Amino acid sequence: MQTIDNYKFAGKKAIVRVDFNVPLDENGNITDDTRIRGALPTLKKVLNDGGSLIIMSHMGKPKGKVAAKYSLKQILDAVSKTLGTTVKFAPDCAKASQAAAELKAGEVLLLENLRFYAEEEGKPTDIEKEDPRYEEAKKAMKASQKEFAKTLASYADCYINDAFGTAHRKHASTAVIADFFGTDDKMLGYLMEKEVNAVDNILSNIKRPFTAIMGGSKVSTKIGIIENLMDKVDNLILCGGMTYTFAKALGGEVGNSICENDKLDLALDIVKKAKEKGINLVLGTDCVAADSFSNDANTKIVPSNAIPEGWEGLDAGPETRKAFADAIEDAKTILWNGPAGVFEFDNFTGGSRAIADAIAKATAKGAFSLIGGGDSVACINKFGMADQVSYISTGGGALLEAIEGKVLPGIAAIKG
Repeated sequence: MQTIDNYKFAGKKAIVRVDFNVPLDENGNITDDTRIRGALPTLKKVLNDGGSLIIMSHMGKPKGKVAAKYSLKQILDAVSKTLGTTVKFAPDCAKASQAAAELKAGEVLLLENLRFYAEEEGKPTDIEKEDPRYEEAKKAMKASQKEFAKTLASYADCYINDAFGTAHRKHASTAVIADFFGTDDKMLGYLMEKEVNAVDNILSNIKRPFTAIMGGSKVSTKIGIIENLMDKVDNLILCGGMTYTFAKALGGEVGNSICENDKLDLALDIVKKAKEKGINLVLGTDCVAADSFSNDANTKIVPSNAIPEGWEGLDAGPETRKAFADAIEDAKTILWNGPAGVFEFDNFTGGSRAIADAIAKATAKGAFSLIGGGDSVACINKFGMADQVSYISTGGGALLEAIEGKVLPGIAAIKG
């Protein structure tokens, strides 16, 4: 497999798939530039070696339609500033042949949002799955996706995939495009290499005890990784909104808290499996309940299984935070995906902050800590603790699928 360190970029055009799907405020300003900074080493490598850059990314879910709020033009100045050079812009990613051909060594071109074309994702957008014509439309779209990928590939001499956040998708720019480059002209970027190594550390180089913290609102979205982790971890912390599905499954009252009533049996099954496997399953015993979903709501500490009607659990309580810390601070391997509460509200950050503090303490004592998933990364950055953990992953779904043991198309397309 070709590597970015061995490739001779001088005089070559490199098309690089990055993940610049960064969060923007209502004025189009970037609120967290972690993903842009994460791609810098790869982009700089090409430029420093005398090559030119064509950068491509998606933003949001425009579903094949042009939408100003998803335009990458909004981040053009930020990318230019971060790279330290003026970045040109191609307003149509599928009609950038001339702009790409005119690039000189050291110059950079940013393509408009790939997902303005339905061909990027390769799924029909104007016909429902239940429609008998769907399969035929899907087949036609796959052919169009291949042509779209061929167009993107025609802009450059080599292809670099540095977008771990989309590596679990078989999209035109993340996997199909690789078919149009020879083995010696396609490679993983530095960020992708670091992500793959970080996952290998978690899966293949486990130092015990191993504590995994899974947060978020729904058990159903995390069931695959929870089941896979149960064959690996010593301590499993389940927190966030899914706390209340477990509390109700175990006979509790959860008031107006988020709860998947159709997943109560699944929650009980997880409790049973953890017990059978000898895993220390840590669930919330108390919570910060609020009388409305608001930062300014009235609050009180109540048991997680005895939340009054009209109230909802929005954060982990003090007893729960201590239990989390106890399971984290002596760990040697730590994985955190998902917050312990509605951390976007400043009054409900306590549980997530307790997790972050405990991870920082364990890391300082030599643990390997991997933080993954948008919300967990946002937590760490909000608390100003990014430099106190071992590795922050740029991938959410991709990280989870990798840890589940699934083959990621974006990596397989390069490695073969």
